[in-house]
Amino acid sequence: MRDLVHPDAREQQVATGFGFTEGPVWHPDGYLLFSDIPRSTRYRWTAAGGITAMLRPSNKGNGMTFDPRGRLLVCEHDTSSVVRVSVDGQGTELSREVLASHYQGAELNSPNDIAVRTDGSVYFTDPTYGRMEGIGIPRPQQLDFQGVFRIAPDGGLHRVATGYIQPNGICLSPGEDILYVNDTIRCAVYRYDVHPDGSLSGEALLLDGIGEPVEGINDFPSPDGMKCDELGNIWTTGPGGIWAISPDGRHIGTIEVAELPANFCWGGGDLRTMFITCMTSLTRIPVLVGPAGWPSGRYRARGAEVGAAPTALS
Repeated sequence: MRDLVHPDAREQQVATGFGFTEGPVWHPDGYLLFSDIPRSTRYRWTAAGGITAMLRPSNKGNGMTFDPRGRLLVCEHDTSSVVRVSVDGQGTELSREVLASHYQGAELNSPNDIAVRTDGSVYFTDPTYGRMEGIGIPRPQQLDFQGVFRIAPDGGLHRVATGYIQPNGICLSPGEDILYVNDTIRCAVYRYDVHPDGSLSGEALLLDGIGEPVEGINDFPSPDGMKCDELGNIWTTGPGGIWAISPDGRHIGTIEVAELPANFCWGGGDLRTMFITCMTSLTRIPVLVGPAGWPSGRYRARGAEVGAAPTALS
C-alpha cells in the first residue's frame, strides 16, 4: 500500500453540506464535475473558484465520464437514461443527446455508473436505485433483471451481463481487455474478459466479503464507485473507505476516510489527487499512482491523441 499512498497522506475536506454526492470526473481544463443526486444538481469545483452549481435540475444524474471526443456521458436516475452532453471549458452544458433509455421496448431501471473504451464503446450498470424515493422517482420496474449493458460505437444497445442483485461500480483495466463490475448487495467484485468487438466472456468472482449486505440505499458500507489505476489495481468504495485490490483479487489496503464514501476519481495537475464524494462532502487525498486512462476513460484532450500522456494542469 505504501507504493500507492504515502503513509503520511491525510484526507482534506474540500466542501460539505450536500445531500448525497456521486459521479466525480476530472476535466483536462482543470475542473472537477460531480453530482448531488437528491438535490438534482451538477456541480463544478476548481481550486481557484471553489464550488459552482452548473446544472439544476440534472435529472438526478449519477455516474459520469468522458467519451473519446471529450463529451460528457451521464447516467440519469429520473429519466432512466444514459445521455451524452457537450460542455464548454467551464463545464456548462451546451447540448444533450439520449444514448440509451429502453431495452427491447422496456425502460431501463436506472443507469448508475459508466466506463468507456477508446473505440467509443460505453459500458454501464443498471440497478434499481433510481426508482427509490430520495435519489430517484419511485415507479414500477419494467425490466425483469438488473444487469450490465454496452452501447456499441454504432449506437446499438446490448445486454452483456445479468444475474446481479444491484450492479453498481464499473471500470476497465489499463489495457481495456478486462471489465470489472461490483454488486453492492453481494459485496463482491466480478471480472470479465473483453473481446475486440466489445463482447464479454469468462465471468469470474474477483473478491467478495467487501462489507455487509444491505438492501436499502443509506449507510451501506459495501461496494459502490470503482476505478482502475495505471498499474492495473482495482479501487472500490467499501467498509472504512477506498479499498485497493490487486488484479489477482488480493485486498492490498484501504484509504481510510471520515465519512462513508460513494465514489471517487483521480484529478489535479499531475492526476495524483484522489477526489472522493462522500455522503454529504467532497474530500481529497494525495496518492502515488494515477488512473487507468485519462481521466476515467481515454479521450482526446486539447488535440492530443488518445492515450497520450496528460498535459500538466494547474
